Amino acid sequence: MNTLESLPGIRRDVVLAPFTTYNIGGPADYFLEATTTDQLTQAILVARKAALPYFILGAGANILVSDHGFRGLVIRNRANGTSIDGDRLTVASGATIADLIELTARESLSGLEHFTGIPSTVGGAIWQNLHFLAPDRKETLFIGDSLISAEVLLSDNQVYPVDRDFFQFGYDDSKLHHEEVIVLSVTFQLSPKPEAEIREQMKANQEWRNEKQPQLSEYPSCGSVFKKIEGVGAGRLIEHEALMKGVRIGNVQVSEKHANYLINLGGGTATDVKALIDLVHDTVLKKTGHDLQLEISLVGEW
Repeated sequence: MNTLESLPGIRRDVVLAPFTTYNIGGPADYFLEATTTDQLTQAILVARKAALPYFILGAGANILVSDHGFRGLVIRNRANGTSIDGDRLTVASGATIADLIELTARESLSGLEHFTGIPSTVGGAIWQNLHFLAPDRKETLFIGDSLISAEVLLSDNQVYPVDRDFFQFGYDDSKLHHEEVIVLSVTFQLSPKPEAEIREQMKANQEWRNEKQPQLSEYPSCGSVFKKIEGVGAGRLIEHEALMKGVRIGNVQVSEKHANYLINLGGGTATDVKALIDLVHDTVLKKTGHDLQLEISLVGEW
């Protein structure tokens, strides 16, 4: 399989909006769903050989896809094989965190339940070093802390085993932001805990999210738009200093529940979102001097 046309399941001109949590985004020139790590790897190698831009799509959160779409190949990563060996979980990068939380809860294994309610695949979670600030606000928990090893495809088209240090995890950051690294599979170190206690934590975390953050069942969004500013908080700047809660451009609005969320009221466009992002950024900069940085990725033609 040396050409795009030879890849099983390859499609043309597929609108990306249904595959994003924003429900926003134009068409990809080529689109493929990879259900195994072999399919994922092969698609990437073919795209690289053809010098064709490609984008790995996970759960579709933390991204804003242009109304003009993506000129190249979008690979939706749905590789989700899992295995458990004692208190270690090995999983393909397309598995969703939600599915893994349920699986490990049933197995009385703790470590992932703190990320309840966050839409993400494993690959996306490693990219972002998925984190959760506990309700008592005493500790931020990072998914990278549970990772012990992984298999990655590097720019030389070879697959390598790596350890946690390879990823150079930071807050909303990892090596994946800075180099062409594709995560194929990951092994997490978990810890035994009674299932009832795990499910109690899952319930508490989901209730906290329901109270503090707009839910996708209410309005589509992509999660927090701007990165955290240590000791300040982007949401607090937008709400209390810039006074922008409820501000709207087109059908996109600064959420009344959490000001670092820009919600799609229905029929919102990427152009609307980007215009509101720019307005929020410029207003906060003018009123506070803080230069907000995007936490989300802009995908496609802008």
